[in-house]
Amino acid sequence: MSGIYIHIPFCKQACHYCDFHFSTSLKKRDAMVKALADEITLRKEEFKATTVETIYFGGGTPSLLNTKELQFLIDTIYYNYQVSTNPEITLEANPDDLSEKQIHSLSTSPINRLSIGIQSFFEADLKLMNRAHNAQEARTVLAQANQYFDNISIDLIYGIPGLSNERWQKNIEIALSYQVPHISSYALTVEPKTALERFIKKGIINNVDDDKAHEQFHMLIETLEVNHFIHYELSNFGKEGLFSRNNSAYWQGKLYIGIGPSAHSFNGSQRSWNVRNNSKYIKAIENRTLPLEIETLTTTDRYNEYIMTGLRTIWGVSLDKVGIDFGMSYKKYLLQQSQPFINEHLLYIDGEKLMVTKKGKFLSDGIASDLFKLNL
Repeated sequence: MSGIYIHIPFCKQACHYCDFHFSTSLKKRDAMVKALADEITLRKEEFKATTVETIYFGGGTPSLLNTKELQFLIDTIYYNYQVSTNPEITLEANPDDLSEKQIHSLSTSPINRLSIGIQSFFEADLKLMNRAHNAQEARTVLAQANQYFDNISIDLIYGIPGLSNERWQKNIEIALSYQVPHISSYALTVEPKTALERFIKKGIINNVDDDKAHEQFHMLIETLEVNHFIHYELSNFGKEGLFSRNNSAYWQGKLYIGIGPSAHSFNGSQRSWNVRNNSKYIKAIENRTLPLEIETLTTTDRYNEYIMTGLRTIWGVSLDKVGIDFGMSYKKYLLQQSQPFINEHLLYIDGEKLMVTKKGKFLSDGIASDLFKLNL
């Protein structure tokens, strides 16, 4: 089982917090779509022995492409790969791109899941983040999307400077009122070289308050669990049967190909990533070469990645798997390193699974890093 991720490297404008690869110029749009299709074709041998279960259009802003362009890329995948009879095909979209006509058009295509970048239902938050949509568009698009799609996910951001707990709770309640079956929610992080970092350094925007973000994270968990969402990954909540199959495959170490500039791939033993430059990417693909760098993972690399992804999920880290896949010395090391966190009630062992407690969830990435082995 495997997945294909397609990075659409265009946005209308730059959000202040974003450090993903994109361009606000659409001049190379036609050439980019052709290059994406050509890379899909060039890499078909990598998946000749597996079935594609998920196709995910991410970015950037994939909803800037029209249905015809998206269909062309999907057709290229179907022509070159073995695709399952019921694949999950997700389109990330911004509210300002989704008119009712566009939503209807998408619903007639093979796309069967929308992931809508709402981020907040309040104008002050959207302006601070420099989002291209406004609060009313967020509400309107959800009402319309519900008429055409059953499988909808929305993104929400907490820990925004100036976001009170009351307003955050209201954000969650508004989301629930639209009965979306999946919510991805992230703490606002200050990435290097972003506009947000510059504004904070200049004192224009207050810095992110980690304690406030921690409070809002637990408010989110409590509210969504009461409403029958399953907290299946650190930042993801879904109704039963409606987890993101694409993201779940990533956390469970399944294979995927990343198409497009800056996109990452994983084949079980190697990671690779394409150049973060639209012009260089297009030129390389036109010359029938893959513009990527490759890293072969050591046993320790693979162990560290498994710990990081496993602790973020409800599936936890299998102690048996660690022993079998990486060796008993790794299992012994993991148990030794885990003990202080178990004593502090941040980790616990359930059967043969190492899991994060409710208290430890917000700290899971930091805990995981303390369980890593060094490549010595």
